[in-house]
Amino acid sequence: MAIDDMYVKIFKALAHPIRIKIVRSLIPGQLCVCELNENVEFTQSNLSQHLKILRDAGILKSEKDGLKIMYSIKDERVIQLLNIVENMIKDEIKNMSERLD
Repeated sequence: MAIDDMYVKIFKALAHPIRIKIVRSLIPGQLCVCELNENVEFTQSNLSQHLKILRDAGILKSEKDGLKIMYSIKDERVIQLLNIVENMIKDEIKNMSERLD
């Protein structure tokens, strides 16, 4: 797989509101599917598809804990990436607000 394709795979995986919500909910720590399903308005099968995309992109990892499958962020740099984007959004909102004044 070419490096450009790897970039695209990661950014595509993050380019969905539900997947962003999933990743952000995992920032404090690992959760099982049942806990993730409480925060998402989709069926468990739809949630599982989103989780698979995030796993395949190397963003999440999963491990079995008894009957539960626990999900967590695979690489802490994903959190840094989300923080960078959040700061960009805050700056843009601030700039928009200043233009309205």
